[in-house]
Amino acid sequence: MITIKDVARHAGVSVSTVSYVLSGKRRISSETSQRVRSSILELGFHPNAGARALASSRTNVLALVVPLRTDLNLPVIMQFVSAIVTTAREHDYDVLLLTKESGSDEVHRVVASARADAVIVMDVEARDPRIPALRELDVPVVLVGVPADPAGLGCVDLDFATSGARAVSHLADLGHRSIGLVGSPPAVYERKTGYATRFLTGVTERAQQRGVAVHVHPCAPSYTALNACLDDLLLPERGVTALVVHNEAVLTDVALELRRRDKRVPEDISVIALCPDAIAAIQPVPLTSIAIPSDDVGKIAVEMLMRGLAGEQPAEVRLLGPHLTDRGSTITAPRTAGRSV
Repeated sequence: MITIKDVARHAGVSVSTVSYVLSGKRRISSETSQRVRSSILELGFHPNAGARALASSRTNVLALVVPLRTDLNLPVIMQFVSAIVTTAREHDYDVLLLTKESGSDEVHRVVASARADAVIVMDVEARDPRIPALRELDVPVVLVGVPADPAGLGCVDLDFATSGARAVSHLADLGHRSIGLVGSPPAVYERKTGYATRFLTGVTERAQQRGVAVHVHPCAPSYTALNACLDDLLLPERGVTALVVHNEAVLTDVALELRRRDKRVPEDISVIALCPDAIAAIQPVPLTSIAIPSDDVGKIAVEMLMRGLAGEQPAEVRLLGPHLTDRGSTITAPRTAGRSV
């Protein structure tokens, strides 16, 4: 099947230029436009003709790009999706969900065929390869997440770095001097996904400032992986008295596995999690947590797009401050706790 990327390569132009020729949303030189149209005819590319005819009109559809990878926690992702859909409906917009790992090509195709007026992108990496193409789109774009270089793009997210620092400070204030981090899945760190790397940075930097030892173990979303993670973090010589959990997929199993190991929460070991409040509250032991504000983030993302569609929204980065709820799973460190360094 011929794609818009094939047309761009054949005509020697960018994908966005092909999009503009198809949609008429930006003036393209007659020479370039003719070259693109010749490539379309030669390759047999068939964009949605009816939608293209409506290119100058609003579709009242927002495209939401969220690749559903196996290392993402689907219930948490769906909280963001639900918030985005609910807020979009309040503005009389529908949401087109794009779940394939197809890079920016699919977004260009959707925009060029006038199927969406604006775009929200989730699961943003620090050096996200989609960013250059997203900057070329002639529609508002908002990222749920923050890349290393957010210039020219609207971004909204929890302030994960400050959240990591807040978790460590909470434990340090209770006298804990050796902390274990049950981290996100290894693939998430390998992709340098923004939320995971920023949270890790916040944890490690604040631990260094407070003179706290922190032991980091990325954890795949399985019981076997969690067992190996706790085997490592709870080695006697580490003297770990508290765990920070940034991995919703294994959160329930953390409390159950600690109980199997005769470690009571919080009497023997404190636990604090980064997760939605609703998830923290229903654990076998209700967990002290820093909330992932999916409802707020989803609402702000849509409202930023609405202002962009009205021509009122400059590119900005919105980071929401952390909110910690103490549910009793963190207490003063045991007096006999080791002082690992």
